[in-house]
Amino acid sequence: MTAAKRPRRLIVGITGATGSVYALRLLQVLRDVPEVETHLVISPSGVLNVKHELDLGRQDLYALADHTYGIRDVGATLASGGFATDGMIVAPCSMRTLAAVAQGLSDNLITRAADVVLKERRRLLLMVRETPFNLAHLRNMTAVTEMGGIVFPPLPAFYHRPQSIAEMVDHTVARMLGLLGIEVPGPEWLGTRGEGG
Repeated sequence: MTAAKRPRRLIVGITGATGSVYALRLLQVLRDVPEVETHLVISPSGVLNVKHELDLGRQDLYALADHTYGIRDVGATLASGGFATDGMIVAPCSMRTLAAVAQGLSDNLITRAADVVLKERRRLLLMVRETPFNLAHLRNMTAVTEMGGIVFPPLPAFYHRPQSIAEMVDHTVARMLGLLGIEVPGPEWLGTRGEGG
């Protein structure tokens, strides 16, 4: 008798940096990927930002996830390496969360889950949102990268000639998911096809 194959588990963390539209779209896109099971944690600042930027509440985002957790629930399954996941995306990722991850400060479920993902050698993507960066930000990004994490600022691409903010957001979401081996529709760079001289 063979064991049933588990779904691909993806942790999504939402913190208080600007860019909550990326989190919303990420969850919406993943609803259409049946083999992926989402595990969502939102910080209090993330809830405030979602309300300010999207006029949505916590429950609106919870409705898009398969499983939800409280930020202080450090006894949740996500806090243990024994709970197998396929990775984690923090979108958007505040500089406070970046710093906590860089220093191994597991003071809430988002930072603890990120620590677990790193220690288990799973894929961690941090969509950092700040500009310009100061030296502390850059050093923290370097530390996370050295630990195996991926720092992924949502920098828009223009080669596909986006006609709206929604198209730019979709492209970024598709690129993030592609780094986790989750393929969703999105524009690709096809090269110049020998058109140069």
